[in-house]
Amino acid sequence: MDRPLECLPERCLVLIRHGQSQANADGLFTGLLDSPLTEKGRLEAAAAGLRLREEGLKFTAAFTSTLVRAIDTSRLALDALGQPDLAPQADVALDERDYGALSGLDRETAYRRFGAERVEDWRRSYEGLPPDGESLRDTVARFVPFHIRCIQPAAMHGRALVVGHGNALRGLVMVLEGLGPSEVEDLEIATGSIRIYGLGPDTTITSRRVIG
Repeated sequence: MDRPLECLPERCLVLIRHGQSQANADGLFTGLLDSPLTEKGRLEAAAAGLRLREEGLKFTAAFTSTLVRAIDTSRLALDALGQPDLAPQADVALDERDYGALSGLDRETAYRRFGAERVEDWRRSYEGLPPDGESLRDTVARFVPFHIRCIQPAAMHGRALVVGHGNALRGLVMVLEGLGPSEVEDLEIATGSIRIYGLGPDTTITSRRVIG
């Protein structure tokens, strides 16, 4: 499915993971913590916008979570793209997975408190549920209805941009690409990375390109 876009699709969905946050830089489980972008993260966000500009992409709609690292990434990317007047729609349905009791902990501390095997299951598996938090399945359950109601129609009538978070986007990619629970465990989405999907008239993916 991965191949260069020989021509820009009329129906297009583009996903960007936010740039590096301070919590990312500190190696913390972030989740719903509202951590700002680092300088590196701001550069990653602007670079994503410039790359999309090189691709010749312009958007008719944009969406973001309500967390500052995603909002700022969307703004920096759209400014670099040359669309400063496009206002993204922010919604809590697109917020990052809630890590519950892991939030704000570094991995070493989490391992000591809960055990390494258990923490890694919570972190990567589809159904792993940290105390007081969400599993990836829970995140998909709140993300997908918003996607069907708002994002997909926007992409089917133009080109839609979604700026989100590592785990929330893993869940969306799982649905878009028809990945199984075991396949999504190995999916990594780097900060500032881009996924471009061309869509057919029946909403199926006709092309995919991953940048970064």
